[in-house]
Amino acid sequence: MTELPGGIRRLTFELPFGIRHVHCYLLPGPDGWTLVDTGLGLPNAESRWEPVLAALGVPVGRIVITHFHPDHAGGGADARALTGADVLQGADDYAQCERVWGRPDWSERLAEYLLRNGLPEPVAEELRHESRTFAPFIRFARDPGSLHEGDEVDGWRVLELPGHADGHICLLRDGVLVAGDHLLGEITPTVGLYPDSRPDPLGDYLASLRRTIELAPKLALPGHGEPVSEPAGRAREIVEHHRLRLDETAAALGVEPRTGHEISVTLFGDGLDASGRRFALAETLAHVERLVRTGRAARTENGGTLTYTAA
Repeated sequence: MTELPGGIRRLTFELPFGIRHVHCYLLPGPDGWTLVDTGLGLPNAESRWEPVLAALGVPVGRIVITHFHPDHAGGGADARALTGADVLQGADDYAQCERVWGRPDWSERLAEYLLRNGLPEPVAEELRHESRTFAPFIRFARDPGSLHEGDEVDGWRVLELPGHADGHICLLRDGVLVAGDHLLGEITPTVGLYPDSRPDPLGDYLASLRRTIELAPKLALPGHGEPVSEPAGRAREIVEHHRLRLDETAAALGVEPRTGHEISVTLFGDGLDASGRRFALAETLAHVERLVRTGRAARTENGGTLTYTAA
């Protein structure tokens, strides 16, 4: 546990896959701590949380989930049971959480969606088993209290900043942004287009980044990596990153129709495993759909397969 300015405490938990750690934050308040995010629902939750809770001195008064991804929301039920605190989550985010983790057919729906975008069947077959792989680590808190733009949580203002996740929320107070995965200092947050999601996640994310620039927080506390000391400057860097990636995506299009998978191979290469290809394809689709919406690409459906050409 690391002490940060303003009495905020940062908890860092190791992750068994992907990014090797995730940060959760404890925000001090007059009636107890506000815990932001809960990590994965890994086994032996009690042994991980008891030393933390014992060191706090005062109880956790509430738990806030920034977004439904497993490394942020997966341990929600465990944290609620061990603290006795109410869980709060963005209303849109929880609805998506239920659509994805609350149904047994998510991997099948995802595989069928990616097949429509050109993913080869052998790769799709590998992805059909992802739900069973992740299920033991996803124990999200059912029926949380709902949060919306402009709500306050113990003096922290709730911001809806979609992009990395459709219903991603952040907390802002006195120039400090508890950012989840909206803003990361060392890597660029992934933005992908998935089934049953908002149709233009990259457009949403760029708008959220511009809003971050306008709000100009002094410090951002991310879900991964070190605090971001110039959040507005980092937001500008990410906007520029996506401008360049949009240009690269546009350059991969021509008069001959190409599937999202074919475009993703041009952009990311062909050396990815099934999980990496899923992320690459979803991110490619987010970019090419942004090009469609800005008139730089055209989408066609033929026999259930989606393809794209230069506009």
